[in-house]
Order: sequence, then structure tokens, then C-alpha cells
Amino acid sequence: MTFKVGLLGLGTVGTGTAQILLDATQRHPLLKELEIHRVGVRSLDKSREIDLPADLLTTDLESIVTDPNIDIVVEVMGGLEPARSLILQAIAHGKHVVTANKAAIARYGAEIFTAANEAGVYVLLEAAVGGGIPVIQPLKQSLGANRIDTVIGIINGTTNYILTRMQNEGADFAEVLADAQRLGYAEADPTADVDGLDAADKIAILASLAFGGRIKLAEVHCEGIRQVSAADIAYAERLGFVIKLLAIAKRNTVSTENAPEQLQIRVHPTLVPKSHPLASVNDVYNAILVEGDPIGQVMFFGRGAGAGPTASAVVSDILNIAAMLQANLVPVSTQPTQAAHPLLACSHQHYSAIAPMTDLVTRFYARFLTKDYPGVIGKLGTCFGNHQVSLESVVQIGNQDGLAEIVVVTHDVPEGNFRQALEEIRSLSSISSVSSVLRVL
Repeated sequence: MTFKVGLLGLGTVGTGTAQILLDATQRHPLLKELEIHRVGVRSLDKSREIDLPADLLTTDLESIVTDPNIDIVVEVMGGLEPARSLILQAIAHGKHVVTANKAAIARYGAEIFTAANEAGVYVLLEAAVGGGIPVIQPLKQSLGANRIDTVIGIINGTTNYILTRMQNEGADFAEVLADAQRLGYAEADPTADVDGLDAADKIAILASLAFGGRIKLAEVHCEGIRQVSAADIAYAERLGFVIKLLAIAKRNTVSTENAPEQLQIRVHPTLVPKSHPLASVNDVYNAILVEGDPIGQVMFFGRGAGAGPTASAVVSDILNIAAMLQANLVPVSTQPTQAAHPLLACSHQHYSAIAPMTDLVTRFYARFLTKDYPGVIGKLGTCFGNHQVSLESVVQIGNQDGLAEIVVVTHDVPEGNFRQALEEIRSLSSISSVSSVLRVL
């Protein structure tokens, strides 16, 4: 039985996907049953890294998602439109869909998965998070017997590369970003990466799978790394930490009749203890740490982007669909009449409740520039004490332009209390500025 694939996009990931599909040697034997039927591109005249027959290429993308001969549509174009519309059209025409598009899934996942479930087709997205790291299917299948409590990840390679360079070289953010852009590790417009938006898309997807509820992307707290300075990196090092952009999803409360369960879902730079498994994940590598009952901790590690890793994940999804079609003898090239497999489909309908950041209980790192007066540290301590903020350490590092530099690390404290204390501290005449505030894992 041959399964025909329609490919939307022939960029980096599309090319990598086509190369795997065309070379089944020493790979899974089911690959031999897959055939590239049509490939949608923006231009027919562009030179390409892969030599495909000219009659496979088309600029008419709608003709691919409506083609009755195509069984599986693979969307690797990226962007929101026309990707969303093409995915929905493919579903409406009974096509199974594989996508690497985390932005479209994070924003339109409810619409897409509702349509897929009603049509009885699969929409698989292993490549949307973590590149070639297998984490989506494990959350759906291998870890399905567990009650997942926490998913914490380094899931943006660009920011991890920048922070690693800052740590190793003592350089500032702007300097390393410019070099990363020159080397191709960062986009010309790095906003999605360095402001945490890409990681927010990904943690929304992981949280939805881990906790079995839809996530409203607007409720995901998101901070990037622009404010992280070389000084913060150095002070973190002295205190036994490294700074990473973490994406965190965890259960905030256990559901009871009077108190429904809430989730914490957030992205922000974080001081990570050097003993933590994520502390040693450097450069462009990604890692996702899952904690559950009864399994404990499991960590997935690997390259989070690039043609090879991402194409590997795309083709694994294509194989999953082909295997289901073959095993269940679901009619190909027509709308299936049976519901999608429960371990492959995303069938949850309700939205998860997201706790406000003021309810978050965590440790904080803060750096202050103060006038070098006697008793300044005491005044800081008083302000924190007024809001029930307990201090783990207070260190006066040195002087900067005639101002004393004081670094504080707190014990666990509700974020609301900590922010109220900061407001009081800012009103003190002896405080020149609150230079940096970061959370501590």
C-alpha cells in the first residue's frame, strides 16, 4: 500500500523532509510505502538543494490540500497564514496533517484540533517543539500512565546560545546578539526568540499535552533575555547559578470541589542552580525535563532546530500516520469514517485555568544600586520584612560609578509580596535604581 504525501514548503525543513522520504535505505521499511506526490513552493524558478522532478512542484498550494490522491499533507511553511487556512482545508478534505508550525498550533490549536476530531483525521506536531527531540509523542503515549506535575525546558536554541556565550565570555547581550545574527544563529529580527515569544508558543503546546487542557496563549507569562546583563551572569556564577531562559508549566494547586486546579505557565530568564540537570545544557541545544508520578524525572535532550533534527521529527509523524492507516485499513484519499486513535489525537476540549503571576511562590534575585550611606542594607531588609519577604543572602559586591552594588537572594515568597516590597524600596531616597530582578529555580 502506497501513501501519497503533499509537501507544503521546500525550505530548510521541507528539503530535509524530502531528502529522508527519497532515501529509505537503512531506515524504517514503512518509508518505502511513502511517495512524494506534490510539493508546494513560492517560486518555481528558485535554485534548490534538492533535485526534484519539475512536475512535482507547484505554486498552487490549495491544489495540494484538495487533491483527492493525497493522503497526508505536511505543512512546513511556517507563519500563521496561509498555513492555518491550508491546514483547515486539508482537514476538511479528509487529509491527515503533519506540521512543524508551533506558532499556528499555539494560536489556532483549538480550531484545528476541533476540526480534525470532527473529521476523524490526525494532526501530528512532533517537530513543533524541540526540533528532533521526541517529546510530543512521549507525553501523549509513553508517559500517559503518569500524573504529570511539571514540565520545565530550555526550548529556544537562539537564546540558549546567547546566554552561553555571555557566560563563557563575560560579554553583554547586544554584543553577542549581533554576532549570533552574523553567524546565522539569530534572525535579522530576533524578537520572537529573545523576547520569549517562541518559547511561549512551545510551552503552551507542551502544557496542553501534559495537563490535558487547552491553553490560552495570552495567559502565558512571557519575559525575554534583553534585560540580562553581563553583571547578572557574573553574580549568578558567584552565587552558584547559571542563567537560562526557562519555559515552565506546572500544577499550582490540586483540584478540589471548592478550588479547581490551576496551572503555572511562564517563560522568563531564571537563575538555575549548577547542580540542576538543565544547568549544563548549553549553546543551541534544547532540553525538556518532565516530572510525574510515578516515573519521577525524565529529561529529553538534543538539537532543537535545523534541517536534520526537525525533518526527523516530521517524518516520524508521517510514519505514525501511515502505520495507523495501514494497520486499521482506514480508507485512504477519502474522509475516514472512524474516530482518530486516542493516543495520537488531541481530543481535550476544556481550557485550563492559569494562575496569576502574583500567586507564584518562588525565590528571587535582585540587584540594587544604592547611595553608599551607612544603614542602606538595613533599610532594604526592613522594606522586605514589611512584606513578609525573607532574605536568604545579602551581599554588597562593590561600587559602580560611586554607588554601592547590593545583590539580594530571597527565600520562597509570593510574587505579589515581592513586587510590593520592590515598590517600597524604589521610593527610598538611598536607592538609585533596581538594576535587575530575576526569578530563581
